[in-house]
Formats: sequence, structure tokens, C-alpha cells
Amino acid sequence: MVDRTGENLVMIQFYRKSILLSIFVIIFFTIGKSQRVKVGAEVLVEKHLDSLKGKRIGIICNQTSVLPDGTYLVDTLLKLGVNIKALFAPEHGIRGNKQAGEKIDNEKDARTGLTVYSLYGGSRKPDAKMLNDIDLLIFDMQDVGARFYTYASTMAYCMIAAAENNKKFFVLDRPNPINGIDIEGPPLDLSLISFLGITPIPVRHGLTIGEIARMMIGEGYLNPSTVNLTVIPMEGWKRTMWYDETGLPWISPSPNMKTLQTATVYPGSCFFEATNISEGRGTKKPFEYIGAPKLNNKKLISKLTGLKIPGVKFSPIEFTPQGDTSAVVKPKFHNKLCKGVFIQVTDRTKFKPVITGLMILKTIRDLYPKSFVFKKGLFDRLMGDEMVSEKLEKGEVNLNSFKIFDTQISQYLQIRSKYLLY
Repeated sequence: MVDRTGENLVMIQFYRKSILLSIFVIIFFTIGKSQRVKVGAEVLVEKHLDSLKGKRIGIICNQTSVLPDGTYLVDTLLKLGVNIKALFAPEHGIRGNKQAGEKIDNEKDARTGLTVYSLYGGSRKPDAKMLNDIDLLIFDMQDVGARFYTYASTMAYCMIAAAENNKKFFVLDRPNPINGIDIEGPPLDLSLISFLGITPIPVRHGLTIGEIARMMIGEGYLNPSTVNLTVIPMEGWKRTMWYDETGLPWISPSPNMKTLQTATVYPGSCFFEATNISEGRGTKKPFEYIGAPKLNNKKLISKLTGLKIPGVKFSPIEFTPQGDTSAVVKPKFHNKLCKGVFIQVTDRTKFKPVITGLMILKTIRDLYPKSFVFKKGLFDRLMGDEMVSEKLEKGEVNLNSFKIFDTQISQYLQIRSKYLLY
């Protein structure tokens, strides 16, 4: 009988090494995949605190102005001895608990005792008195990747105020949650400038908030544009990333921007703000639910399915919009049962939210020409161009409707390329 003890020991050692190597490879790739993005706020604290020394600071912030461990940037900077003199509140307030459009008053922050100046009340731009005791303004808020989301406009007005009063301005960059590659919709016609858009960028612009700031200054879109601007970039963010690939926790940028799925459909479903159709406010899935009490959702879904819109499925849904003190007190069709569609994104790499939203709107309008109410002025400001509503009213809207903007998009991409940080 042959003694194979030594041979068996060699085999055991070989298998142990193989197992250890496999575990190492798994751990290595797991760590690689789990490495999270460092937002501009974190990079500021780690690497640029010296730039705040001796400065009197004002911070434009809200509930998204946190470090990845969940601590508010304001609280962290105060603990580090930074001289913060005041906070500035955008739409929804510094804690994000004010409903859309609700006026915000000046107040004292209960947590820090700091003065909070409203940028969504009587004035949307800080005045000289507000900035009298401030040397440097810091902007740190999460955008959602759609031009008509108002935080970029708040930033623009604050940069104008900084230029007028000779103050420095920092933007702490954060991810575009719906990636920095995909572009859709017409660039804003400058005749339609409003708080829903003051920069000639498309509806889905593919920029971070820091890149928007750089473009605003570099292209002279602000008056004056002589802003002493510093953008603190992120570390580890790539343009192809969606928010759920950053390793960062989702914090609702506003009460109705509940999830990344909401942000994904929002650049198109927000158009229903300009109609008498519910955009899903007052439900668990705002902007993903679209409907009205007497809407025949089976017929609507049949029409939409026949359009073969890429990357999306339309499912029947019934919902009853409920009032909420933070999201919306009295939504459309408050406490009334609505029938509608649930916009389910099946492939976000193919999904085009702007044209999808437009086609849903067009289809409902075709089905209910007498009862459909369309606020053309508001729609034009959201879309950024009057030609789309004109074609809509003539029944000429289709999946290729944005082709007429190809030349403008090409020009935009050339301009945009100068301001990309990643």
C-alpha cells in the first residue's frame, strides 16, 4: 500500500492557498466597487480648511449639505472653529421641510443659533446688508440634473450678489444623480429666462452644480460675471455614474424628490405641473404617478405602449393624493381617487425622460381635447422653448420632435466641454 500522506499535505496546502487567494480577490474587487465618491464638502474639510481661516463665512445650504457620515457641514465647520456668520435658505428651507413654492421667512436656526436669511421669500438674492459681515459665501446643495430645478438659479443669484459686493464664492461640488453624460431637450431660449432657468442649457444638461457655476461665469451668463469663484471638485466621481453607483446615501433634495427613481423621470414628468393632470404630488411616488379622476388609464396605456418608447413600461395605477405639511398641503385632486399610469423605467440607459414626458402629455391631450388644461406660459418656461408647445397644439409632436434642436445641442456640447471637471 502506497503512503500518500506527503502528497495529501501538499494538496491541502495548495487548496488552502487557492481559497485564500480567492478570498483576497473577492475582497479586493468588493473594496474597489464599494469605494465611494468624496463630495466637495468632504474635500473642503480634509484639504482646504486653511482657505477659510480668518474669513467670515455665509453658507447657502439645506438638508443635503451633509458629509457622508450624516453630519451637517455647518455643524462640522463650527466644531472646527470656522467663523460662520449666517446661513441662507433656498426653496424648501435649510432643513428641506417646506413645500414647493412656500414662502420662507428670515429666522434663527434652532440648532446653531445662526441667523437664516431667506432666498425664497421677498428676495431671491442676498442684499448688501445680509452680506455686510461676510467675506466668503459657500454653496453646498444637491442638484437633480434638470435645468428647471431651482437650486442652480439660487446659486446664480448668490454669485451675482457676491460679485456686486466683492465677496468670494465657493461651490462644493456634488454628483449629477442621473449621470453627467446624457443630454436631452432644448437649450433654454433666453427670452424665457425665469427662476426655472436662467442659463441656456438643455432640460437634462449632464452637468454637476460646480460645472454649471463655471459655465455661468465663463460664458458671461450673469450680470455681473466678475465673480471670484472657486469650485471644490469631488474625488472619484465619473461622468457615467448614477447616484446609486457613488456609494453615497440618498438624501431627498426636496420633499417630493424621494428617490433616485423620482429624479430619473422628473425631467419629463415635471411638465405636468403646467396641466390639470396630477403629477403625483401627495403620493408615495411623486412624478412617477400621472393621472386624474376620470382618466381612462387602460386606453392611455394602450396608446403609450403602441408608441414603443424605449426603456420604459407603463402600468395602471390608482392613487389618492393626500396633503402633507412638508411635501404639499393641497395637491391636485386632494383626497380624490385618481386613475393613471405608473412610469416604470426598465432600462435607464435607454430611457429618455424629456421626450417620454412630452409624449405622455401629448397622448392625454389627444384623448381629452376638451377637458385637458394646458398652461402654455409655464410649459414654455419648463421646456425652455416655445416651438415645442406650438407643435404640441398642432398635433405635430412625436418621438423625433427634439431633432430640430440638434444644431443647438452641438453648440451647447462645444461650450460645455470647456467647463467639465471630470
